[in-house]
Amino acid sequence: MNATANTPIRRTIRRQQLREMVPLADSTIYEMEQRGEFPRRFALTPRCVVWDLSEVQAWLVARRSKPILRAPGPDVKQRRARPVKGPDRAPRSALTVG
Repeated sequence: MNATANTPIRRTIRRQQLREMVPLADSTIYEMEQRGEFPRRFALTPRCVVWDLSEVQAWLVARRSKPILRAPGPDVKQRRARPVKGPDRAPRSALTVG
């Protein structure tokens, strides 16, 4: 008996179905695949690439269980164009007591 006959057939999804499940740009998905952070695509034909549905679902579950921390906000005091001024000082009076 052939070894491939015993393996279960896994469902695959095409690009459009992947976009419905994962709302990321194609370039972002490609970059994440290259870094090993997203399930790899494979080619059925030279013009048809697919992803393993169970791998994508497992990736989504893993992302949901481990939230990503937000990046810190920019330090606006380092801006060159419109630097943030220091705290307001009391306005100088026109009359000086002397």
